[in-house]
Amino acid sequence: MSTTTADTAGTGTAERAPLPWRTLWDNVVQAALSLVLALVVGGALLLVSGRDPIAAYRSLYYGAFGTTDRFTETLVKATPLLLVAVSVSICFRAQVWNIGAEGQMILGAIFSTWVALHVKGLPPLLHLVLAFLAGALGGLLWSLIAGVLKAYLQANEVITTSMLNYIAVYLLAYLVRGPMMDPQGFNFPQSPLIPEELELPRLIARTRLNVAFLVALAAVLLALVFWRSTWGRRTEIVGASRRVAAHVGLNVPRTILLATALSGALTGIAGWGEIFGLHFRLIEEITRGFGTLGIVVALLGGLNPIGMTIAAFFFAALVVGGNAMERNANVPFALVDVIQGCVILLVLSRAYLFKRSSS
Repeated sequence: MSTTTADTAGTGTAERAPLPWRTLWDNVVQAALSLVLALVVGGALLLVSGRDPIAAYRSLYYGAFGTTDRFTETLVKATPLLLVAVSVSICFRAQVWNIGAEGQMILGAIFSTWVALHVKGLPPLLHLVLAFLAGALGGLLWSLIAGVLKAYLQANEVITTSMLNYIAVYLLAYLVRGPMMDPQGFNFPQSPLIPEELELPRLIARTRLNVAFLVALAAVLLALVFWRSTWGRRTEIVGASRRVAAHVGLNVPRTILLATALSGALTGIAGWGEIFGLHFRLIEEITRGFGTLGIVVALLGGLNPIGMTIAAFFFAALVVGGNAMERNANVPFALVDVIQGCVILLVLSRAYLFKRSSS
């Protein structure tokens, strides 16, 4: 009897601690096989539409990696995706479903642009740091609205963050057509240019890759540190069971506020990076769907900082290469979107597609 118990306990321990090769299968091989399957499905769609799949995928690869300019453009696209993914992953792991990244990014862009245009007399570096902090503050405050409603009133965060997205979009449209509109912009919905000395330095000459990319990588490192800190452990406990968290003495509302504040601040920084690294002025399409794509990247990466880094790079390559596939291989834009959607669905469902039968 004791021998059976010991054997059972040993078996349970082995199951709870999977071998490295099995972890590799779960996290790498499954994703790779899902990607291959998605490309096969995409190739079939291209054939049905009368296009050459090999030529189309060659254009996709060249568009994302073919030259230094193309590769750096992929990194440029990955920068806001990575920042948004890391930000929403903090809320998601606390079981707070923050889908308001678009609005938080917009508020970060608005706050940082206002500081750039209206604060005078500061040294350029200090001025840039102040704009950075303003961007983080804008996203933080916008996220905290939903965080407070969730923590103290149990309001559904999916609804509140969705509504806040709409408010942010219309607020941005009002500002770039009204109080913040460039008086010399020929009635285009955009703000004046920020001072030239506030533009983020380029990492590679004659490309658009800028310091915001390093900020995104720093966010990944900070996330790794955060999930190993006391606050990170508390956040995961709250996400696992709020009843248990309250029973062991954790302040659940305060943890929810911390998660939403950190999430909003990082997304606001993404808005700052788009203004000061790429556009140099506030424009209506500043987010360009990054909020939704960032959530996809977070899920593709399994809410893990390293996984999200890989997913952001992969998805950025898919988007940049897809644009090249549309231009060079004459693939309709709608079909490019369908192929990208197939990749997303199959990679997200990899755990079910390649589920090992229990023996």
